[in-house]
Amino acid sequence: MSKRVVVGLSGGVDSSVAAHLLLEQGYEVIGIFMRNWHDESVTINNECPWIDDSNDAMLAAEWLGIPFHVLDMSAQYKTRIVDYMFAEYEAGRTPNPDVLCNREIKFDLFLEAALQLKADFVATGHYCQKDSFINEQGETIYRLLAGADPNKDQSYFLCQLRQSQLAKALFPIGHLQKSQVREIAKEIGLPNAAKKDSQGLCFIGKVKLPVFLQQQLKPKKGKIVEVPLENHGLEIPAFPQQDDEESLAIATAPFDFETTHPKVIGEHNGAHFYTIGQRRGLGVGGKQEPLFIVDTDARTNTVYTAQGENHPALLRRGLSVNNQDVHWIRTDLALKVGESATFMVRIRYRQPLFECRLYQRDNSLYCVFTEPQKSVARGQFIAWYKDNELIGSGVIS
Repeated sequence: MSKRVVVGLSGGVDSSVAAHLLLEQGYEVIGIFMRNWHDESVTINNECPWIDDSNDAMLAAEWLGIPFHVLDMSAQYKTRIVDYMFAEYEAGRTPNPDVLCNREIKFDLFLEAALQLKADFVATGHYCQKDSFINEQGETIYRLLAGADPNKDQSYFLCQLRQSQLAKALFPIGHLQKSQVREIAKEIGLPNAAKKDSQGLCFIGKVKLPVFLQQQLKPKKGKIVEVPLENHGLEIPAFPQQDDEESLAIATAPFDFETTHPKVIGEHNGAHFYTIGQRRGLGVGGKQEPLFIVDTDARTNTVYTAQGENHPALLRRGLSVNNQDVHWIRTDLALKVGESATFMVRIRYRQPLFECRLYQRDNSLYCVFTEPQKSVARGQFIAWYKDNELIGSGVIS
């Protein structure tokens, strides 16, 4: 008897080809479209993206000859994703809704729904891979691996998954290049073979994040200030020679930009609309070099900026993660208090991996970069890898 797989059909080519490959492998496949958001106040150009995507998913399912259902998860999305995201932005942090979507919805609530349909696995069109091994205790350990296509690797978005979720997950296209997926779709005549990749939010579709935030969060006038180009007194800490908690905290602490005597250069409509590293959207001109946002303060509603991409205000030696926000996919490799290890890490999707030393201490996990890095924002996820395996992640504090 073939095993049953529920595929999250998004309406795009990746999940459709994933379903096709599972059929070829002999699985019994059911397609489900997740209806996650239907607030028409955030649509643009009178488009209704979830309806378009749902129709595309239905047509793909018909073409493949598999059962198709629509699962309304909008209430859970609002509670678990949207409300959390608003709270984070209002507090001056930068959450990643796609990471949250996978942790809270696709591999939690959606997985639960699939299991109620007697499914053995759930599958998605993510560009990542999975394997497993048996440890000395006879336990199966699952590994989350990067996708074979380096330009499409989406393992970062799955950095919060647990072993129990990986056990039930399949990633049928993770071993393929995007061009190969397109070619398969074309060869079998999928109706969405030429559909462009979605660039919007995971739960809204075509709507861009700034548009969504501006329609949901209230404007609040505040000051834009500039850290001086010269005589700013900023000095990037050296790599710490001591690994006690005090030394690590000093090395990874953000700058206090008020000590630089920043100058007011303009006005904004709300610090919660901006994120660290952002270049566009300030509306301040007449500068020698482009302005970059180097920090925001939600408490005082202040946006801090600096001129030029080489300004030290953009750089950090490291960051910290509160212990309650540390997550190990490979729990068998979790650092104990007092231990440290070197990993390759990233703090944004598609960012090239860079070297970082992780130190687990009583209060926090400290992440010290071998070379200073730009645009570290509170609320983002840092993910750490060993070779091409994602080992763990945490929310930047």
